[in-house]
Amino acid sequence: MKSRALMFLAAFAVWCLLSWPPTALQLAAGAAASLLAAAVMGRMFITRHHMLGHPMRILTFIFHYMPVFTWELIKANFDVAYRVLHPGLPINPGIVKLKTGLKSDMGLTFLANSITLTPGTLTVDVDKEQGILYIHWIYVRGRDIDSASRAIGGRFEPILRRIFEEVVP
Repeated sequence: MKSRALMFLAAFAVWCLLSWPPTALQLAAGAAASLLAAAVMGRMFITRHHMLGHPMRILTFIFHYMPVFTWELIKANFDVAYRVLHPGLPINPGIVKLKTGLKSDMGLTFLANSITLTPGTLTVDVDKEQGILYIHWIYVRGRDIDSASRAIGGRFEPILRRIFEEVVP
């Protein structure tokens, strides 16, 4: 019940932000859509609330993860834009394995989404038991799984481990 209430509040807050300034009809539609989303997907929302409530996790997310993610996003956008504007630039698309030490669902989800949100990469599959993500990459730089893992997810994984998996006193 608690995760459904959190899901409703989060969905409704996003709805209000995206339709700002909301009218009464938009508020009613947002409440209905948020209620439906919470009813259908509420159990899939945050299951370990205590993981996100710790101030050090929140501060690490805001002041460490977000700047790194933003920087990687900017670099990837320029790289893909450069490849589009200069068609002679080589591309070498392929699917690579990314080994990860992350075990939590939330950590794996954040890593997969961080990779997918940066242009030029797309998370195709996650094998939680093996600790492997399969990533489509616009320019595969080698066949070595360790170098690919460092190149694609190396900046995100240590930070996400601190946020979602390490025990905080």
